[in-house]
Order: sequence, then C-alpha cells, then structure tokens
Amino acid sequence: MSSFKKKGSAKQPTIYQGARTSPASPATVVTSTGIPSFDDLLGGGLPLSCSMLVAAPDFHSSYGDLVQKYFVAQGLSSGQYVCVVDQDPGEFIKDLVWIPRSRVVVSAEREGDEDEADDGKQKIRIAWRYEQMKQFQTTVSSYSNEDFCQNFDLTSRIPESVISNALETKQLSFIIPRSDLECNSTIHQILGQIAEILKLDVSSNPIRICIPSLGSPNWGELSSQDILYFLHSLRQLLRRRPHACASVGLPPHLSGESWGGAGWMKKLGWVTDAAFTMSAFSANPSLTAVFPSHHGLLAIHTLPAPHTLVPLSDRFSTLRGLSASASSPVGSGENNLTFRCTRKRLIFETLHLDIEGGVGERKTTPLTTAPPAPIIESHGHKKNRSHDLAFATMEVSLEASKSLEPVLDEGANKTGVVEPKLKKGKKVAFRSDRPDLYDF
Repeated sequence: MSSFKKKGSAKQPTIYQGARTSPASPATVVTSTGIPSFDDLLGGGLPLSCSMLVAAPDFHSSYGDLVQKYFVAQGLSSGQYVCVVDQDPGEFIKDLVWIPRSRVVVSAEREGDEDEADDGKQKIRIAWRYEQMKQFQTTVSSYSNEDFCQNFDLTSRIPESVISNALETKQLSFIIPRSDLECNSTIHQILGQIAEILKLDVSSNPIRICIPSLGSPNWGELSSQDILYFLHSLRQLLRRRPHACASVGLPPHLSGESWGGAGWMKKLGWVTDAAFTMSAFSANPSLTAVFPSHHGLLAIHTLPAPHTLVPLSDRFSTLRGLSASASSPVGSGENNLTFRCTRKRLIFETLHLDIEGGVGERKTTPLTTAPPAPIIESHGHKKNRSHDLAFATMEVSLEASKSLEPVLDEGANKTGVVEPKLKKGKKVAFRSDRPDLYDF
C-alpha cells in the first residue's frame, strides 16, 4: 500500500460581501475603508480581525472624524453589519457621506473637483521622447469594482430611508457610553456589549465596529492606562472573530504627546494593528503658505500584518513607494504622505512641491521701473537724473572734506593764484637746397 496521498485543496477562507482576499495571502480577507487611497496605504484594505486607530491632534479641523464617516458609510452601502459607539450616534449617522444619485464613471467623477477640472485635459506640446511617458500622479485612482469600495461624494448625505431600513433590519446598532458610571465600569460595559455583538451568527456579512471619539466626555476621566487597556482588549476580541474589524478615532486632546507622555503614539501603535496621525495645517499658517495644495501631513506608526511578518503595505502600497524602491538598485526610501479634502472627496497622496510662485502662476510679470531719485554730488549740488533701471537706485553722499590750504608753487603770484605754464611751440626748419624736406 502506497504511503503517498493526493494533496487536497487548501481550505479557502469565507469571502464576505464587500470584501476580498488579500494579494499577499489567500488566508487574509480585507475590506475597504471607503477611501481608495487609504486602502492603498493599508496594503489593499483593512484586514478582518484587525483594528485601526486614527489620531487627529488639530482642534480646528475634523479630518479624523471624516475618516470614520467613510468607514461607516462603506459598511452600510455594502450590506455589512455596523455598530457605532458614540455619545450621540444618531447625529453621527445623519452626517454620513453617501453615493450621489446620478452614478458617474470614475474618469468623469474628477471633473467635479475644482483643482482637477483642467489637469491632464489640455494637451501640451512637449518633446517627442516624453510623449509616451506615464503622467505624473500623486495618488491612486478609484476602484472599478464598486462592490468593494463605493465612490462617495462629500456633497451627498445618507438618505433617511437607508438609516431607518438599517435600524429595522438590525444592520445598524448603537452603543452609548454611560457617563454615570466610573471609568473602569464604562470601559467594561462597552467591551461587554461589543463582545455580545461579535457573537452574532453572521455567515455572509462581516461586522464593523466604529468608535468615532474614544475618550469623549461621556467616557469619564480616562487615564492613559485606561486607553491602552481598552484598545488591547478590543484587539483581543477581534482576534477571536475572523469576521469583524474595528476603526477607532482619537480626539484632539488625547492625540498629543503632552497628554500621554513621551512615546504616546508608539504605545498606541503597540496595542492596535494600524495607527495613523493626521496633522492638519490649520494650526500652523506657515505650513499652509508653503503647501497651499495640501491640508495636512499623514504619519504612519503601525501597519497591519496578519498571517505574515511583513506588513502588506510594504509590498503592495503604491503611495508609500517601498515596493518600487526595493526593485531599484539604489533605493529611494519611503515617500512623505499628505492629505487634502476637495469639494467631493478626501484624498491621501504623496507630498510634492507646488508651482513656483503659486498654482495660478503662468508667466512672469515685467519689473517696474524705479522712480527718478536725486543724486547728491560731492560738491553738494543736487541734480535730478532719471535712469530707467531694473535695479534699485542708491543715493551716495560724500562727506565734506576738510579745507586745506593750497600749496603754492615757485611760480605762484603773491595773490596765491598759480599761473599755468605755457608750452613752447614747435619750430619747423626748411632746407634751401631741398624745399620738399623739412625738420622739426
């Protein structure tokens, strides 16, 4: 009897609605965050059984909250179960972005953005050797498959009928923190309710847990140890449920090193699978003047790496540029990342310098002529001389020299006036024998 056995097909993971397998490993299933460029930074999407943290230290903007709204809107549009943990989840849901009524193709969608209306449409005359080169891009294009990631529009809001239908079918559920309990009791209460939701028998749809503002006033006075304990416990719950994922937002007063101490963001990265910081330029006017086309910087602290030692983003992210630098013999390192919010969408892209002189700069203006300026001469007489010069006119004045007594020559008069010496005239001598010759 032969000991060889036919190798059976490996057990494939369940492909849920609105999800797909990772290109790195068939055992990893990823789902979209609702932002194509953000999915690229994660290596194709947020893996199931993983948690993501987005910190926004700026008090004057709400870009971190906008990422959470994309995350929830994507879950509702793809038919997944969504659980929102917030002190006022109803108002949060009403302000979600949504799909525009008239669906447009991806290429025509960019026409609505004010900064991309004319880019790439006007063909310019360049050298023939550069015509076939790839056009310079700072971000990734939208997905052609709308089942995985929808094309949301910031000018559209979720209809009331969609919210009511999701509540009736229990696709959408809320968890409200109780402010009357102590800090530890509030944390254990929320973790217990999340565990009950994760126990639901879902055979076709994953579950999304969204916490827009961890540590808000309704959570009580939390310490740094409480925040770390909650995030670590949440990740432990997700590890047991391969059909769930979570996205957590950190409010501005908890996103700085001044609150959590030195290395605060690194500690948060250790207890979560993915951690980002969105630092807006609104708090620093000088950065706004230097980068007028961007709204803030994106810092990556941790990236998810399920079933592997290397994060998926290192191999499959286009914006980070590590995959391109690995194939290069010299290596180019990782790109600096920024984000900007246009009229219709939120975009993450690589940092680049703008056009010299500004976005609207197209030609140089002629230099203005300098006005005529009086020139003071050494003798103290002023004369107006107009010069059409392209450079600045300088006024130079010489100090009056001390009066010196003239030194009289021997041939000077008694009056002190020096008489000029007369030059002797030249004499010409003619020869009588040869009148055509003469000597000086």
